[in-house]
Amino acid sequence: MSRRILVTAALPYANGHIHIGHLVEYIQTDVWVRYQRLAGNRTVFVCADDTHGTAIMLRAQQEGRSEDALIADMRAAHVADFSGFGIEFDNYGSTHCDENRALCGEFWGALRKAGLIDERNVEQLYDPVKKTFLADRFVKGKCPKCGTPDQYGDNCEKCSSTYNATDLIDPYSVFSGAKPELRSQVHYFIRTEDLHGFLNEWTQTGDHLQTDVANWLASAFLVDPLHDWDVSRPAPYFGFEIPDAPGNYWYVWFDAPIGYVASTHQWCQANGEKLEDWWKNPDVEIHHFIGKDITRFHTLFWPVMLKTAGFTLPKKIHIHGFLTVDGEKMSKSKGTFVRATTYLKHLDPQWLRYYYATKLTPKLDNIDLNLEEFADKIDGDLVGKIANLASRTAKFVETAGLAAKYPDDGGLFADVAAAGADIADAYETCDYNRAVRTIMLLADRANKFVADAEPWKLNKDPANAQRVQDICTVALNVFRQLVTYLAPVLPKLATEAGALLNDPITSWSQSQRPLVGTKIAKYTHLMTRVDRKKIAAMIEESKTEAAPAASAATDAGATQTWNDGPEPLAAEPLAPTCTIDDFTKVDLRVARIVAAEHVPEAKKLLRLTLSLGGEERRNVFAGIKSAYKPEDLVGRLIICVANLQPRKMKFGLSEGMVAAAGGGGPEGKEIFLLSPDSGAKPGHRVH
Repeated sequence: MSRRILVTAALPYANGHIHIGHLVEYIQTDVWVRYQRLAGNRTVFVCADDTHGTAIMLRAQQEGRSEDALIADMRAAHVADFSGFGIEFDNYGSTHCDENRALCGEFWGALRKAGLIDERNVEQLYDPVKKTFLADRFVKGKCPKCGTPDQYGDNCEKCSSTYNATDLIDPYSVFSGAKPELRSQVHYFIRTEDLHGFLNEWTQTGDHLQTDVANWLASAFLVDPLHDWDVSRPAPYFGFEIPDAPGNYWYVWFDAPIGYVASTHQWCQANGEKLEDWWKNPDVEIHHFIGKDITRFHTLFWPVMLKTAGFTLPKKIHIHGFLTVDGEKMSKSKGTFVRATTYLKHLDPQWLRYYYATKLTPKLDNIDLNLEEFADKIDGDLVGKIANLASRTAKFVETAGLAAKYPDDGGLFADVAAAGADIADAYETCDYNRAVRTIMLLADRANKFVADAEPWKLNKDPANAQRVQDICTVALNVFRQLVTYLAPVLPKLATEAGALLNDPITSWSQSQRPLVGTKIAKYTHLMTRVDRKKIAAMIEESKTEAAPAASAATDAGATQTWNDGPEPLAAEPLAPTCTIDDFTKVDLRVARIVAAEHVPEAKKLLRLTLSLGGEERRNVFAGIKSAYKPEDLVGRLIICVANLQPRKMKFGLSEGMVAAAGGGGPEGKEIFLLSPDSGAKPGHRVH
């Protein structure tokens, strides 16, 4: 009987772009969802951007725009990244929406009614520079247990200890670097200890969690009385104000998981469904996919909220480990901290989906992206084994098509069909590594069948036409079976294989019956080998993207060795001295580039539209075309000469000049736009 399944992946935070580490989870979840649909189960996959909190508020202030504008831009970027990797949501929402606000009120009301909310004064760290209270993740210092420096205010990455931010040794704000002050403020708490018995039963029975997770919760938390959960933050804070506590806001970790329900509600509204049929229905399976760093919130606090408010509890929380690259933590300086957009510029997204699948198991172990192994697996498995079956045989039956009757293959098709149950079980249990290993062993058998039969030799004699057709019918049918098994991982390949065989792959059961008597399309390449130079280019671009951040992150007190050469000054010697009166005649202002476009008739110019704040705009032609792409400039803060006499050009009127460093270089690429420090706003004068 068909199951009804609701699936969520953790909500990406709207303060940053998607990178290849994030994609471990979203690819894992998308593969599981696609398998369930192939198996005939009605499956709804929802997600949303996590949009609230201090980090969003401060970033919006630094960029001189509203939080709404910031999170809208990040949502569009996230959706584009997910789409590029074939990750398809039924609804992708935002926690900053009316549905989420209303549901937060419903959960809050239920917790109030149950008597689980306490109010008390809390001493919390406060950033005196940014004038805001600091969440635990925005405070760093030495771990109070092992002394490791630069650890966050809630847990130590080295010794795995948990603690309060106020316990940190030598704490500092990640926003300003200032030493936080301890200030008292009213906070609201959920008394989770009141549901200790429920949590003990739910986490330790019923297969809701991996065994390692259940054991960790039992030994680290459930063995002692549970701490109350702080679920409010005082103003200023970007989020939903608590209706019965003006001046206080729900903490981001309160409204974020409710975002799962809100996103489902949006999907229900768009599809004529009822929310209670999905979130208050024991016949619906709810599956959460998350990283191990947010286990505590999803396995202790979230079940308390669901239980109290009368919502269905998850059937399973699937927890995965982190990503390392070439055996090390992702590094911006080494170029292994790769954004999704950067990857997509250079490499096929199917390759990453496949590689991750070869590594993912039901365990919490970290997975490693070894770039040499990555290339070898794609070339050896996808090109050398899967695509090879079709490329070596399809061309021989483009005219005749597949045989009208499935030929004797020595039991090959039957054996591959029989393996479907084990592969299905591997997908169901998130053991993608086992699924892929089984598929590739079957591919080895199929390729041996083709190699032994040698249809390319038989095809030279027209008398062998039927034998060639039979061999190719077997090979293409087993190819179809294997691609069906790989369809959750490689949906694009499945679509292309379906088009080749004139039989779209839409059901797991298609692997159980042979395809005969049909015409096939002309073969085109289904998979290409990895160009190692493109991997190198991706890494180099990632280093370039990280360079400004790495420079900004340098500790002010660190000892640096500079290697500043004399060439720039020699090329352009210092100008004669001027008076302060001369200098003040030039009105330098911070401006934001709100539009940028090529000037087709000009080799060096870009047309920029600059905002000086409010409605003040300037049209400027800048000779920076060789160094910058227009799409990379939009939204950037720069310095402009705002009172320069307008100049009539054949392309239009130029009403200013942008400030840049560099002499252009031999290819015109040594041009570097000047940008103000964080916090500057359009219209600020440069003194």
